[in-house]
Amino acid sequence: MMQAITAFLEYFAHVFDTVDCRWERDRTARGLATLLVIVFGLSLVAIGLNRAGLLPAPLSGIIPLNPFHAVNMAFTLLLLQEVMVLILVLPKSFSRSVVKQFEILALILLRSCFKELANIHEPLVFPDDMAALLRIGSDGAGAVVVFVLLAFLLRAGKSRSRGGNGVNLYYFVLTKKILALMLLCVFTGLGVYNLWLGMTGRAMFDFFTVFYTVLIFSDIFIVLVAQRYRPCFVEVFRNSGLALSTVFIRLALSAPAYYNAAMGVAAAAFALCIAMAYNYFDSGHLVARRE
Repeated sequence: MMQAITAFLEYFAHVFDTVDCRWERDRTARGLATLLVIVFGLSLVAIGLNRAGLLPAPLSGIIPLNPFHAVNMAFTLLLLQEVMVLILVLPKSFSRSVVKQFEILALILLRSCFKELANIHEPLVFPDDMAALLRIGSDGAGAVVVFVLLAFLLRAGKSRSRGGNGVNLYYFVLTKKILALMLLCVFTGLGVYNLWLGMTGRAMFDFFTVFYTVLIFSDIFIVLVAQRYRPCFVEVFRNSGLALSTVFIRLALSAPAYYNAAMGVAAAAFALCIAMAYNYFDSGHLVARRE
């Protein structure tokens, strides 16, 4: 029975490894970068033609007039690419996947700045544009602070984690690969469904907010699985704390202006405190004994 389960897990883990290997190719990276440039350029051309009144009626009603919408489109595709990287890095390191979540949060805050630029008059009109400028300043400052905290979080995350024996580690990584493959299916399904909603004229949902909700449950699942393979209080506390930081990110994504940046910074600071406390335990200053 155990051999059948292992064979089942190894098969799907091999599928994940194949996807990961193809994604990591230099050709794939160059192709995605080229795609971003092409989409950005075509978006600018389409918006320019629409501003000049050269597009037919059906297209003119769909394509926006503000050129900053092209930036928003390019940033959205870049974020989708980063989410894909987040999924693929999950089996390699749970803490590294959390760091990637904060990297995506910083990019989302920057994208919000460009989205606000699309609402500003040309030239600026005061005081009408003051609220948009303040939101841009808030999101931009929040992105910078999260970016700075990430530098410290990356340094703190270099501490070697406490591991079990080789067999336990093997099955733990195997389980995380299956989870990552499931997340990849959810990621694809959400993207296709949201695109279908837009093409049929229905209201599209916030993809990243919904996906971060899914990440909360996946992080909690990892915490529970890690308890089986690494039954150590320090590991459980660290993983649980990092999972809680994902909850804070999810709340930040749905929070109103100003609060979203503040909650994002607070989430990054919380994750940094968790990493520093874990390193303090791991360095031998304190000894955690299970009773």
